[in-house]
Amino acid sequence: MTSDSPEQLTLLRDTVRRSRTKEPAPITETLPVARVAVDVSLPHLDRPFDYLVPEDMTAAAQPGARVKVRFAGKDHDGFVLERLEASDHDGKLVRLRKVVSPERVLTPEIADLCRAVADRYAGVFADVTRLAVPPRHAKVEGEPLRCDQPAPPPVSTSRSEWSPYPTGFLDAVSRGEGPRAVWTAVPGADWTLAFAQAAAVCAATGRGALLLAPDARDLERLAAACRAVLGENGFVTLSADLGPTARYRAFLAAARGSARVVIGTRAAAFAPVADLGLVAMWDDGDESYAEPRAPYPHAREVLLLRAFRQECAALLGGFARSAEAAALLESGFAHELIADRKAIRAAAPSVHIAGESDIDLARDPAARAARLPHRAFEIAREGLRSGPVLVQVPRAGYLPSLVCQTCRAPSRCSTCGGTLRRTGGSGPASCSVCGRPAADHRCPECGDTRMRAAIIGARRTAEELGRAFPGVVVRTSGSDNMLDVVPDAPALVVSTPGAEPVAEAGYSAALLLDTWLMLARPDLRAPEEAVRRWFNAAALVRAGGPVILVGDPSALPLQAIVRWSPEGYAAREIEERRTARLAPAAKLAELTGPSESVNDLVTRLRDLVPPSAGLEVLGPVDVDDETVRAVVRTPRAHGTTLVRALKDAQSARTTKKNPGTVRVQVDPPSFG
Repeated sequence: MTSDSPEQLTLLRDTVRRSRTKEPAPITETLPVARVAVDVSLPHLDRPFDYLVPEDMTAAAQPGARVKVRFAGKDHDGFVLERLEASDHDGKLVRLRKVVSPERVLTPEIADLCRAVADRYAGVFADVTRLAVPPRHAKVEGEPLRCDQPAPPPVSTSRSEWSPYPTGFLDAVSRGEGPRAVWTAVPGADWTLAFAQAAAVCAATGRGALLLAPDARDLERLAAACRAVLGENGFVTLSADLGPTARYRAFLAAARGSARVVIGTRAAAFAPVADLGLVAMWDDGDESYAEPRAPYPHAREVLLLRAFRQECAALLGGFARSAEAAALLESGFAHELIADRKAIRAAAPSVHIAGESDIDLARDPAARAARLPHRAFEIAREGLRSGPVLVQVPRAGYLPSLVCQTCRAPSRCSTCGGTLRRTGGSGPASCSVCGRPAADHRCPECGDTRMRAAIIGARRTAEELGRAFPGVVVRTSGSDNMLDVVPDAPALVVSTPGAEPVAEAGYSAALLLDTWLMLARPDLRAPEEAVRRWFNAAALVRAGGPVILVGDPSALPLQAIVRWSPEGYAAREIEERRTARLAPAAKLAELTGPSESVNDLVTRLRDLVPPSAGLEVLGPVDVDDETVRAVVRTPRAHGTTLVRALKDAQSARTTKKNPGTVRVQVDPPSFG
């Protein structure tokens, strides 16, 4: 036996390797370059990159398709943005690794919107696309979804829900135009039916509509109205609460044009609605519309960007009016859609403040100090004769906060310093943070072992009302037990703000308790948020039904409810924010992170923003032992300059791999 020489072994190995290695497909001659948005969240790499398209991928690698590419030595996901004849890159291009799915999930309109949102919030395109396009489910893509465009739904000649308002908005939508309006609904209006009717008018023109609701409960009500107006197959529901598979199925149905109308919560703001003609949002001041993930966009701003870029109609509706909506009216971007005062007075409840008159004080000297003054009991007793009575309490739980009986010092846990509370009528107090019982608690200030309630929660309120009104049904609605609807029967419905169920025939009366607590929240938006909550609760009461606010009669937020003037309060709020240089009258951003990182970013901003832009830096202040927060702001006219400088400063930091991550949030929804 003779052994092969080294040269022969090398030749044999090369022959075997060539026989096992598949020759790569040639590069396609038709639009051989794919411009890809690579899923990389580094600010200095926030731009598309060009790749060559092999011949065997050219049919699938179309704009909007998911692909795999080689980037910085690793495989990354990406989306094809466009196909080109040539690249402007001077170096050598590499091939696409794989077409993950030929499904075109990132349409050109949504890609353009994602870029605009990233620029608006000093964010990265890849972060926005994660919000816009849900994760892929291959099984769903293989399902036989109907992709034909349904016929326009019939439009009823009766527009009962829109009859109290000027007809100009819907008339413009029916002509295919793009009006923008801030709609202040009359008390008791069925906004879900009004939205469905507006969507039907838009769909009848052959264009699509996108309707947003604040939460799952409101979305279910909106879906019921859309089924009644548009039919079972006339719309599709898109919400994160559906679960990953069902959400992707609904997303593909919208992308393939199975329905002209898409409804949903915040997750649907980027829904790929074909030929969009109307975007609408109910109660835009609701905090659930603020995205908690980078770059933290607000659904209202996403819809307004879509309306502007796609020249479609926009509608912001609510019983209250946010400061941002007031700013839109002031700037001329939108017009006001509101009923005349006569119609509002006819539909509004009768609102009073406990102790507002001398007669009230003569009957009950403690009317302004008592948590449940005598007049509130009278209104509740009278209301129970004809239907349910709503009782709104700002805090959930039983006794969520305790203080010392003698010196009123806050009672805190000796282990972790958390606030002590009671979760029921028996048993010792416990810590709201670590849960430890505090049976041997002693006040560190005066030594007293006794405690009293600083705040009374909804469950304790329900218990007290049950004793005060024996034989009356008492229902509670809150985060742990949310009611959707209550029957038209005598009952006391104790609810936390935002959890109020709808009464079948409207509430006969409402008691809004502890108004001081909602106004005392450590947030500069607390008065606006409180007014919004009170308007929403009072609007559930029948026309002319009594509503009593327990609080300071001189407080302007309470007076706005008495006058039923959401537009007046919003105008005053925007004026105060202009004086204080707060959003939306000014452009501001909140920077949160390690002290050195925040200071470094602020220093870079000072160099990038010209003096004429009027940059102002507030802070930084300590958030905890390791984190600080600074606020930077400029006049609204220089907002684009500030946002661009934030992006450039972040890019410079990531390019140099500076340690520490700074969380940048432009126009944060809350600011305390």
